[in-house]
Amino acid sequence: MKSVEIDRSKRLKEEPEKGHNRWHPDIPPILEAAPGEEVLLETRDASDGQMHPAVTVEDFDTFDANVAHPLTGPVYVTGAEPGDLLEIEYVDIIPQSYGWTRNRPGAGFLRDLFQEPYFANWQIADGWATSEQLPGVRIPNGSFMGTAGIAPSHEQMEEWTRRETDLVRRGGRAALPEPEDAVPTGGSIAAEGVRTLPPRENCGNVDAKQLTKGSRLLIPVSVPGALYSCGDGHFAQGDSECCITAIEMGATAVVRFHLHKGEAARHNIRWPRYTHPGYFLPPEWAAPRNFIATMGMPIRDDGTQEGEDLTLAARNALINMIELLQERGWSRDQAYVICSVAVDLKISNAVDLPNVTVSAFLPEDIFQG
Repeated sequence: MKSVEIDRSKRLKEEPEKGHNRWHPDIPPILEAAPGEEVLLETRDASDGQMHPAVTVEDFDTFDANVAHPLTGPVYVTGAEPGDLLEIEYVDIIPQSYGWTRNRPGAGFLRDLFQEPYFANWQIADGWATSEQLPGVRIPNGSFMGTAGIAPSHEQMEEWTRRETDLVRRGGRAALPEPEDAVPTGGSIAAEGVRTLPPRENCGNVDAKQLTKGSRLLIPVSVPGALYSCGDGHFAQGDSECCITAIEMGATAVVRFHLHKGEAARHNIRWPRYTHPGYFLPPEWAAPRNFIATMGMPIRDDGTQEGEDLTLAARNALINMIELLQERGWSRDQAYVICSVAVDLKISNAVDLPNVTVSAFLPEDIFQG
């Protein structure tokens, strides 16, 4: 098996030959693999090693702000050409023993309500994650790669920058190209490379918790060799990752590539797809079998009725779940972290106007005793 091994005591900028933290078609591959060949990739956590058990809230201001995500790669897939569909099979995803969850002011789904920093350290062992900051909570292994994708073409990169710049101009939020903290450093890659924060047509930071061991990710190829990279391992996550982090960790991914020649061009496939031949988690956790759910509808705090606003409905479902957890004795910050790592948001209906409904599902079995 081919492999890329890293020194996790070092930051990516100290081992730039092993990876990158921007998407750009000119980043040179570090390994070549043929379809059907297994490749082992060791990866860093999303903070690039800045988070560790000794960190305090006061340390956050010293962190490099534009790092995320340090990716291992790219891997050149022999024979991959634009118009093909690349299939990445996740043969195994092996967690490291330390994880963390952090609420960062100004980020996250409820950023207007949670403006103070907070974090939890997690100890990972025997298929479970536990935290001194959340006594009595035990989260089962659902390891997956939060960020995984292939290189964009020059044309895609330019289009993404154009449309995201236009969004910012219209008052929206996007992380535009920024050379500070970029790896590789300097030159056009640092200046033009698109940030890894949002997912796009090349997949990237999609944070789909169902991409566990055994899953298959399919992405339309845009450059010769596809240039696959991954990082940002998550031990577990709720659908939404609402506080902006899951149980973040370094991980080792074992992948196998399959190539569907001309399939993307033939069927005009522009966006990623994924599949899993079995349960992505044990059924009692994927469902889950024992849960309580809160509902959210598009009604504002002042009683104003909105229509067809699933974002507002999701916000209200989460706020109602946080209030439920507070009723049970958890602090507001603890409740937000629990929601981010374990609560799943699901659209219950998108047609019963005006009150489209989102439900927030909390698996009761994460609580011990």
